[in-house]
Amino acid sequence: MKTVIITGAGRGIGRATALLLAQRGYQVVVNYHQRQQTAQDVVDEIQRAGGRAIAIQADLADEAQIVSLFQRVDAEFGAPDALVNNAGILFSQTRVEELSASRINKVFATNVTGTFICCREAVKRMALQHGGKGGAIVNISSVAARVGSPGEYVDYAASKGAVDTLTRGLALEVATQGIRVNGVRPGVIYTEMHADGGEPGRVDRVAPAVPMQRGGQPAEIAEAVAWLLSEAASYVTGSFIDVSGGR
Repeated sequence: MKTVIITGAGRGIGRATALLLAQRGYQVVVNYHQRQQTAQDVVDEIQRAGGRAIAIQADLADEAQIVSLFQRVDAEFGAPDALVNNAGILFSQTRVEELSASRINKVFATNVTGTFICCREAVKRMALQHGGKGGAIVNISSVAARVGSPGEYVDYAASKGAVDTLTRGLALEVATQGIRVNGVRPGVIYTEMHADGGEPGRVDRVAPAVPMQRGGQPAEIAEAVAWLLSEAASYVTGSFIDVSGGR
């Protein structure tokens, strides 16, 4: 049975991905930062359906906690076969002229540095040269990386642009090591993250500007992730799937 680590898996896209991959036969590591109960709810739902899952707390802005997360997975399930870097943060909508270095650094610490360190720990375990058996990594980016999110959160968009560059560079770096690295760029999706940005109803406001005239659902993102992790995508690396309704 394959093991997948999903960061930020207690809600939204992470939760939907955890439930879908459990249905596809993965042992699921549900990482969370603060919301222990929501993470445990995901684990419980997977277990009720006959799957296997554990919840592990780790703040992805803290390198030591990421290392501890992977070490615990080693002990519980063995080396991971797949990693989904889904965790990300944003703050209230604002313009660049109002941003502080503190806010920018907090966003980048989780969204960029945390993703880098998770990739590092996964590669150490998956790479053929380290005695691994290969694997697959999917980084959850955002269409914001392309459009820039002006007037809302350019700092978040920039962090996702960095994730895209990491995805492409790492994919080429480990292509001979049995590891595939790809990205998924969600568009406007119905998740709780919009409330973090100060506008819970943002999807409904933005939806008319989306070519398909609607927001997306977390399950639609999860399907793209599952395909990229699967053998059906065995010749795909360094690529991106935009799940954005044409935006």
